[in-house]
Formats: sequence, C-alpha cells, structure tokens
Amino acid sequence: MFEFRLTQISDTHLGQRFPGLIENFHRVCEHIDADRPDLVINTGDVSFDGPTSRDDVAFAKSLHDALPVACRYLPGNHDIGDNPTAIGPAPKPPVSEAHRRQFCEIIGEDHWSFEAAGWYFIGLNSLVMNSGLAFEAEQFDWLASEISRVNGMPVALFLHKPVFLNLPDDPEAPETSIRYVPQPTRARLIEIFAHVDLRLIASGHVHQRRDFTFRHTRHVWAPSAGFVINDQRQDRIAIKEVGLVEYRFRPDSLEVRHARAAGQRDVDIEELLAQMGGEH
Repeated sequence: MFEFRLTQISDTHLGQRFPGLIENFHRVCEHIDADRPDLVINTGDVSFDGPTSRDDVAFAKSLHDALPVACRYLPGNHDIGDNPTAIGPAPKPPVSEAHRRQFCEIIGEDHWSFEAAGWYFIGLNSLVMNSGLAFEAEQFDWLASEISRVNGMPVALFLHKPVFLNLPDDPEAPETSIRYVPQPTRARLIEIFAHVDLRLIASGHVHQRRDFTFRHTRHVWAPSAGFVINDQRQDRIAIKEVGLVEYRFRPDSLEVRHARAAGQRDVDIEELLAQMGGEH
C-alpha cells in the first residue's frame, strides 16, 4: 500500500443524555463518510462515564458501529478510570482491571499494532501506566516485543494522554499531572521508543488542538470531537475547538491536516454540567 489515510477522533464522550455530543458525533460521521479514510482511530474517552455506566460504553460503541470504515480504539480515563501520579490527588475513579476488561469486551482491543504504507503503528493503553495493575507490566512486555519487529520502519504511536507538555523531563505539577503520561513511567516509555524511528505521537485528552515537533517526533494533540473546556476551568495551551485530525502516511512521509466537520458546534462543558444536574 503506497498511501494509508487515517482519521483520528478523540474524546467523543458519548452518552444518551448528552444530545449536543451525539449531534457532534453525527457530524463527524458524515465527514468521515464523505472522505472515506482507510481507518478511524478514537484515542479515548469514547464514552462519557464508563466506570459508572456500562450503558455509556455500549451506547458509544453502537454509534461507532455506524461508521462507514473500520475503527480502532484506545481507552481514556472516562472509559476505564485514571492513573495515579506521584503528586496530586488520587484519581477519581482510579483505573481498574474490571473497567479495562469491560472496555475490551464492549469496545475492542485496548492496545494494538499493525503495518501500513511502510509504517509501524502502535496503540497503547496509557491509563494503566503507573497503576501497578498486572496489565501494566504485560503491556510493557508486549511493547518490547513489538519494538523488536519494527525493523527500521518509521513508527506512529497513538495513546490517550500526551506524553509530555513541552519536554520529556517536564516536572509534574499537582494541578496538571493528570494531563500527561506520569513519571516514572514516562521516562521508561521514552527510553523504549528511543531505539526506533518514532515520527509521530498522536494523543487526545486535553481537549485542545496542538501540533509541534520535538527533535524528530511530531506531537499531535487531537481536539475533542464533542466539547470544549472554557478558560475559567482550564488554562489555554493551544486551540480550543472541536474537530478531528486527518493523516496521510506514505513510506517515508507524513501529512497532517487539522479539520472540523461541517456543522460541529463548540459545546461548552457548562452545558454538559447543567444537563448532569447534581451528578458532578
């Protein structure tokens, strides 16, 4: 395959009680239907609240099943719970094996790899990192095995959380530690990928569209497909808007296009909180 076209969506946060998020997802589906990429990847927070609502996970999967092309998934903190950090409050809820298994049973694999257009693609479950769950070690063992098979191909890594803000050794802060892959696991992850030609790290989670290059690796933060978080609730790092990201991979090149589906609306988190009433 000379060219591989991939569309990344993220942070869809689907649940039956949020019509604005459902409407935005339908607009994304129409965009994908018109464009027909080879694959769609949802980089997490597929559902609004998987740990407390299995129905949210099932509903999210049912909507994705209507996509006209194949789809792969990675879990987010709203799907399986969050990972603990060295500093900052304990996550609510913490990631659990039960919720990870629920994700796999309903949505699909939570880590994967494949080859296309001369590239090696790897998807990781970033929420188990630093968790101490047995699967954390299992995934790292699996990753080491995958890295041994790369054989000089450029690598594209997909995961829910960005690996870091600006630099690999950025210090963690209590108020933002949950945004990025936590230390010391981050350092271990970076060391593993230091031995391959890592060209792309694609993530979501922050609900801000960002695109920068550190050394020879391009870091793309996909915006949420569903909603934005206003500046009163979250500091502004990059662009706050809903949308998606489109990629074209060729044997030794990568093109990135930042897109927004026609009719997508910048639903503000305040609208969702009002709909939740006393839940939050």
